[in-house]
Amino acid sequence: MLHPEHSCLSFRSWLAVMISVLLGWEPSACSDLSGSRPNILLLMADDLGIADVGCYGNDTIRTPNIDRLADGGVMLAQHIAAASLCTPSRAAFLTGRYPIRSGMVSSNGNRVLRWAGVSGGLPTNETTFAKILRDKGYATGLIGKWHLGLNCESSGDHCHHPLNHGFDHFYGMPFSMMGDCIQWDLSEKRARLEGRLNLGFHVLAFAALTLSAGKLAHLFAVSWTPAIWSTMVAILLFVTSYFLGALIVHADCFLMRNHAITEQPMRLQRTTSLILKEVSAFLKRNKQGPFLLFVSFLHVHTPLVTTEKFLGTSVHGLYGDNVEEMDWMVGRILDSLDAEGLTHNTLVYFTSDHGGSLEAQLGNDQYGGWNGIYKGGKGMGGWEGGIRVPGIVRWPGVLAAGRVIQEPTSLMDVFPTVVKLGGGEVPQDRVIDGRDLLPLLLGTAPYSEHEFLMHYCERFLHAARWHQRDRGAVWKVHYVTPHFHPDGAGACYGRPVCPCSGDDVAHHDPPLLFDLSRDPSEARALTPDTEPLFYQVVERVAAAVESHQRTLSPVPPQLDLLGNLWRPWLQPCCGPFPLCWCDRERG
Repeated sequence: MLHPEHSCLSFRSWLAVMISVLLGWEPSACSDLSGSRPNILLLMADDLGIADVGCYGNDTIRTPNIDRLADGGVMLAQHIAAASLCTPSRAAFLTGRYPIRSGMVSSNGNRVLRWAGVSGGLPTNETTFAKILRDKGYATGLIGKWHLGLNCESSGDHCHHPLNHGFDHFYGMPFSMMGDCIQWDLSEKRARLEGRLNLGFHVLAFAALTLSAGKLAHLFAVSWTPAIWSTMVAILLFVTSYFLGALIVHADCFLMRNHAITEQPMRLQRTTSLILKEVSAFLKRNKQGPFLLFVSFLHVHTPLVTTEKFLGTSVHGLYGDNVEEMDWMVGRILDSLDAEGLTHNTLVYFTSDHGGSLEAQLGNDQYGGWNGIYKGGKGMGGWEGGIRVPGIVRWPGVLAAGRVIQEPTSLMDVFPTVVKLGGGEVPQDRVIDGRDLLPLLLGTAPYSEHEFLMHYCERFLHAARWHQRDRGAVWKVHYVTPHFHPDGAGACYGRPVCPCSGDDVAHHDPPLLFDLSRDPSEARALTPDTEPLFYQVVERVAAAVESHQRTLSPVPPQLDLLGNLWRPWLQPCCGPFPLCWCDRERG
């Protein structure tokens, strides 16, 4: 396979750039595009590794449609997610702010929303780019995954729902695709909960038997009440454990259209066609524009639900099949743009919410993504493999095709970029961490506006990068890194993701220092002996971190225990609880 840092410019793209140069194309000649109000189509994969895509160096997984998007647009070679897990990364993407500012982090290991029926979620006082563009007359839609909460106090208040965060239309999965949706061996929570329930059952069953035997043998002078209660609770735990898998499927794996549940549980083999049908319908309804459509794919998160057409088509097993199906979906969406005559006045953006999951393994089979030369993966707060993601932007006739930008950029940059394009104003009453991408995309600015980027794991700062423009260097300082397991491995095998704190992380003083411009794999930590600027760089980054932390304000945590505790009165249900079953998609 090719390394991701190699340019994926095809001959066609190279030729387009050369012709542009020969004809005297000058980026600075472009007028100010703020308020130009193009249609905006945002495509986000789930758990896709940066090196799973052809244009980022993969030559064995076929992604012709994503590559076609890159050939006709601009590639961001150092595009960084604000977090290495779904919920915080998506919160940052929509708000342009580090998730710690909105409280979309935790401190106890609950790093994402764990149930649909919890009170945590994107706070109502946060402003998304969808909210601003809707107020500016855009039709706004979200199709696919949400995973940013639903309700606060009742199952129908929808305080965290996409429609309460600026989207006119929502169709998709309010929670997240997960192995538990098909009761797979790779389980996010079912296996752990079953273990706890079974342990409780055995303890209480043993207690009930002991009390009963002691009572019958006249060894204990106690009533039958403790034995009866122990028996009843043990039976309850046993029954709950037995049906837990089905309960989770019904509780979390369902589809909604706006506020109404349409399918509970999901019929997963038809979800892909339903999503594509919804995208096509949205484009037809709103082709007079302007519109903002965020297509948040359920691919390529485990359990890698793949239609029969794509099963067995990739040399990389089920994961490769799923990536190739997602690429086909991208192609179908781009074809819909063409069919509706929308291609030339639509800005299209493609990315992933974070890096591929290295720990998604069963035996010798890998069910997570490939992050190429970059160290680490999903869930690792600072290592590059968990946060460096694809970034492709196409706008025919405006952005020169085939350009590759090496400057540091962030998913948070989408917020100010689309807000300004839509004629909105970036909020002035809060810190916005994203920066407008347009000058970089147009070639009118030589450098990214990001001098520093912070890399959090939950609420803990694990690393920070400094783009030292005068030297052309990108320094990375790691304060905390996870202990890999087993020793010498490149991930935390045996657990879902690496931890952010506790005994299984290492605190570095002095911190680890890497020069990503010379060592993008973070393979060789620099020392005062090998890098003359070691202390200067470490001190400069420390000052930036201190300055950044002064801008943080206390906010209620959304992902800690109280916000992440399942409550039956918050559980979305299309019938009277607990009869959560319906199929309104049939026909």
